[in-house]
Amino acid sequence: MDIERLVKNSVKDVENYKPGKPISEVKRELGLSDVYKMASNENPLGSSPKALKALKRELKCLNRYPDSGCFYLKDKLSKILEVRPENLTIGNGSDELIALTLRAFLNHSEEVIVAKPTFLMYELYSRIEGARVKVVPMKNFKYDLDAIRQAVTEKTKIIFIANPDNPCGTYVNRVEVERFLSCLPDNVIVFHDEAYYEFMDVEDYPQLISSINRRPLIISRTFSKVYGLAGLRIGYGIASPKITEYLNKARDPFNVNSLAQAAALAALDDGGFVKKSLELNKRGREYLFAELQRLGLEFVKSWTNCIVVKIGRNAADLVNYFLKNGIIIRNMSAWGLGEYIRVTVGLEKENRKFIRLLGNYLLNSEQ
Repeated sequence: MDIERLVKNSVKDVENYKPGKPISEVKRELGLSDVYKMASNENPLGSSPKALKALKRELKCLNRYPDSGCFYLKDKLSKILEVRPENLTIGNGSDELIALTLRAFLNHSEEVIVAKPTFLMYELYSRIEGARVKVVPMKNFKYDLDAIRQAVTEKTKIIFIANPDNPCGTYVNRVEVERFLSCLPDNVIVFHDEAYYEFMDVEDYPQLISSINRRPLIISRTFSKVYGLAGLRIGYGIASPKITEYLNKARDPFNVNSLAQAAALAALDDGGFVKKSLELNKRGREYLFAELQRLGLEFVKSWTNCIVVKIGRNAADLVNYFLKNGIIIRNMSAWGLGEYIRVTVGLEKENRKFIRLLGNYLLNSEQ
């Protein structure tokens, strides 16, 4: 039986996304009892306590289908963001919003522009949908908006911008983004991915919500990072009512489960947890910056909760060394950065163990 003949052409050559290994798998495979995961940019403090309480209350309703329209979550978000509920699409993680955008707006043979390196799902989902993908290299690990603008053609339909970026943690500022948007044709959709929005404590970060009714623009955010709800998969998109209407046409009827809705709703009231998470991350990031500098390593200055570090040709060996010693970090070869690793900012004990092991490895590799 020749299954290859049955497969959609755009799916045949797609490489599967390889997420960071879960803690349980590493414990099982290596027989370790204590493992730190510093690979997937998760919140090391856990989840919002208010969200956890809401989950317990919601458990008794699991025999019922979830609210397909996410009414209460949209209502609360609309008040916080000062938009209408009609401007909001709730997704099964912000990843689903990427897929919905492509499903709703991309026609055969139209182009998508992505940067490199950046979030891998932009290109993966685009290729699955049969898009012609243009890849524009970053400049010093930062989006080159001028080069992206020059890459636009009459066939360009969607441009993906992660701001701040994953994996690099860099950002493009308000002036750069507004100038970029003003130069684009009005038939090009810009997907402005703000998964790490809450980490940005700079004055020149773009505030684009006021622009959603002036041009084709989708802003996406997530509850996975600072709120610690990665396991529930919930995010949201902000766009004009017309764009939102078509995103909802493309989504599955019950795409966001009831537990995720309840947890996200409660997490929005947990400002104390958010503040604690951001303070922990800032302290940990500054500690790692200082220690990496002391060790003489090149790294990308990140504004998020992860850091990309240049190790050299032994980067893959270093990842395995850490794994055997109970720390999961990210091999960056999938991004075309074979000499780099990415580490998530963790708890103080995790950060210190990471630096201790890294120092030992570098010392031994020099001998």
